[in-house]
Amino acid sequence: MTRWPIRLLLVLTVLLVALGGVYWWARAKTTEPGPAERPATVVVPKGISSSDIGSLLKEAGIIEHPWLFVVASRLDGRPVLQAGEYSFAAHVSVAGIVDMMRRGQTVIHKLTVAEGLTVYQILAQLRQAGSLVGNTGQPPEDGSLLPQTYFFSYGDTRESLLLRMTHAMNEAIDELWPARSPDVGLANKVDAIILASIVERETAISEERPHVAAVFLNRLKSHMKLQSDPTVIYAISNGEGVLDRPLGHDDLAFKSPYNTYLVDGLPVGPICNPGRASLAAVLHPAASDDLYFVADGSGGHVFSRSLAEHNQNVSKLRRMENGVEEPPTVKKTKSSR
Repeated sequence: MTRWPIRLLLVLTVLLVALGGVYWWARAKTTEPGPAERPATVVVPKGISSSDIGSLLKEAGIIEHPWLFVVASRLDGRPVLQAGEYSFAAHVSVAGIVDMMRRGQTVIHKLTVAEGLTVYQILAQLRQAGSLVGNTGQPPEDGSLLPQTYFFSYGDTRESLLLRMTHAMNEAIDELWPARSPDVGLANKVDAIILASIVERETAISEERPHVAAVFLNRLKSHMKLQSDPTVIYAISNGEGVLDRPLGHDDLAFKSPYNTYLVDGLPVGPICNPGRASLAAVLHPAASDDLYFVADGSGGHVFSRSLAEHNQNVSKLRRMENGVEEPPTVKKTKSSR
């Protein structure tokens, strides 16, 4: 009778040693380099089991044995694996894969929205972003989205990214508006965004933006029409913001509440989505009495206080365009005007 407990103890000891050996063998196997010869990306859907994930990794050539992945995912009793898009390095180990998926180290994508794009153009960008899902929903208004770089993960929705852009614009104007110069003369935040959108499309040179803003603010105070070509382009293009031809004289008579050659004051709404720098420019304009500006032939603009001087600058530009006069040698970023 006394032999059975001893034998049972021996059997249990042997089993424990064997199980311990299997455990340490499996752990060692999970740290060995995997078979993948090059980096690979795998999308792990939500709600699938660890065995299904192992099969996905096997099909992608990242691991050899799906069962080993299942074992590794259950070792140590750590948090569950997270779904998402993963980029695995060449020869990544099973342990490395499990660690990445437990931490949710998914691929981070970015979408850079340039200053001055219209909603039409931004929506086109969103539709082309293959890692986003869903529709954009109701198109927002121009001027409601802040241009900057946005980061997102596979499976994020287009609508949620638009909401983030809207939130970012609201935050930006709420921050900048209280610190505006006291003599700006703009009635509210909406007017600031409208004018900033015009400044954005008039010049791509950051140093010019406060000067361009000053010209338009001076014209508003003097009850002069803004006469901004980009507002005509916006009107003619039905909000797309681009034309495949130069503006003609007849275009300036195009009837629209956006055409600042016809309407008094600001247009009815923004003509694009201005960046933070343009918002700051209209709220902190340059100290200037200028009322006019025209392209200088080198990508920038030349400013003037009087109509006579402005006409001289226009004539000089026409001579440069006709090859009669050389443009300035200073190189600047190309302007939208």
